[in-house]
Amino acid sequence: MHPAENAASLRAMSAGPPRNAPEADRPPAVIVGIQLQGVSDEAFASSLTELERLGKTLGLQVIGRVTQKRRGLGTTTVVGEGKLKELAQYTGGRGFVPGFARPGSRSSLEETDEPDSQDEAVEDSENESQHAVTVLVDQDLSPTQMRNLEKATGVEVLDRSMVILSIFQRHARTREAKIQVEIARLLYMAPRLREANAGSDRQRGGVGGKGAGESALELGRRATRDRIAELRRALVGVQREADTQRGRRSNSATQTVALVGYTNAGKSRLMRALTDDAMLVADRLFATLDTTVRILVPETRPRILISDTVGFIKDLPHDLVASFRSTLEEAKDADLHLHVVDAADPAFRNQYEVTREVLTEIAAADHPCLLILNKSDLLDVDRRAALAEEFPEAILMSAHSAADVSRLHARIQAFFESSMEEADFVIPYDQQAKVSLLHERCRVLSERYEEDGAHIRVRAPASLLGGLRREI
Repeated sequence: MHPAENAASLRAMSAGPPRNAPEADRPPAVIVGIQLQGVSDEAFASSLTELERLGKTLGLQVIGRVTQKRRGLGTTTVVGEGKLKELAQYTGGRGFVPGFARPGSRSSLEETDEPDSQDEAVEDSENESQHAVTVLVDQDLSPTQMRNLEKATGVEVLDRSMVILSIFQRHARTREAKIQVEIARLLYMAPRLREANAGSDRQRGGVGGKGAGESALELGRRATRDRIAELRRALVGVQREADTQRGRRSNSATQTVALVGYTNAGKSRLMRALTDDAMLVADRLFATLDTTVRILVPETRPRILISDTVGFIKDLPHDLVASFRSTLEEAKDADLHLHVVDAADPAFRNQYEVTREVLTEIAAADHPCLLILNKSDLLDVDRRAALAEEFPEAILMSAHSAADVSRLHARIQAFFESSMEEADFVIPYDQQAKVSLLHERCRVLSERYEEDGAHIRVRAPASLLGGLRREI
């Protein structure tokens, strides 16, 4: 598939079908998984299940899996001859790459001069509507591998990064998120543009190696570079605005908590429970991408702000990690992390490590952190006891339980209380507006009125008290 077609396909996938469409109306897809050396059966199965959920989030219905154990991904067709034929049975494709040797010959990698003929395609099954229209590969593919798989299967092929990019493009809501996703998409497509035009350069090169093919390639490269530069300039302005807002929060009397964790660990539901907010909660991967900031409820003095960040995932495209700077900056700047883990997921330990690795990458791994073992209501008594023993400092809870949420609220408040100090202020009667300031920014412990003014004892962070002393 030509990069322009691939880009159009990416936009089409990001637009539909509707996520809530009945399963029978969803386009069918088939998953391809390669179990490399050193990957356990459990980790491999978890990765395929995750890809299936990504496909569902994208609006697809997975109707089958084709898996194979291999030493590496160096082959031009990703899977062997037999698995390629098995995959083609799902898609109604040829089962081989035109221009390569037919299955059953000495090697499917030996080139032949036989023509590209549609007559040699695999015969359609009786129910053609059940043929998969998309192949999802649980690896990142080279442009050559993707093109060969599309020729052999006759349908669209999306590697793992392209699936995630499509979901991000669909779910982005704010201008910043849309710009960031577009930059990541162009960076992803750039090498595929070069690959697709390489053949035409060689064939149509003119005197001195210059020709129509090279001109088209150079134009494509320049257009991509110019568009990325334009988007990055726009992003600087948007991010400057976001940095200003974060600066205002850091200079105010608020304290900040960031929810971090693997996608679909339950962060948005926990955010809703802690802030009494009607934000979106959905059982799908990357349901929310844009940073959401709300006040912890019941309110405390000083106020505590809770921010929900984008979920992490295994093998998140590096350009997306780099581009989603603002939502990760919320985690970097927060006073406390709530690392939310889906304790009911057998692979939660691996998911925990993925999140820690990304936090390390943005220099936010050493922040104070509370580990939240969420969805404990899905565990039996023995499992809960084992996790409590394995993670004694963690909070084992369910975001659906009001009692658990109240307990977490108390833990958050206690964390900030531990760094607070007490101070006394005397406010003259002609400056009573400053009494309201103390009530707004601090917890007032006592308040009495004498001849020289209001005597107020407060409790607040030491940094805030220093500023109040200078101001009052």
